[in-house]
Amino acid sequence: MRFARRMPKRGFGNVNRKVYVPVNVGELARFDDGSEVTPEALQNAGLAKGVGEGIKILGTGELKKKLTVKAQAFSGSAKAKIEAAGGRCEVLKIAG
Repeated sequence: MRFARRMPKRGFGNVNRKVYVPVNVGELARFDDGSEVTPEALQNAGLAKGVGEGIKILGTGELKKKLTVKAQAFSGSAKAKIEAAGGRCEVLKIAG
């Protein structure tokens, strides 16, 4: 039998990997114009489902409202869409 088939098939895990709960920009439209969107508000609205070290806002969808969004991470397109609508993006530190 070949050596490669005799070796155990195990990989290595990245210990420094950060897992985020994704939320799309289009889903933020349910909040009122001028409101502050925090991770707690996203969880109460049922948008941030799952377990992770933080929330990452992704750029899928459209946003027409001026919002102040606070999250642990933003994609480049999400940040551009929020700021184009007149809103602000604030990056929070990961607890831990």
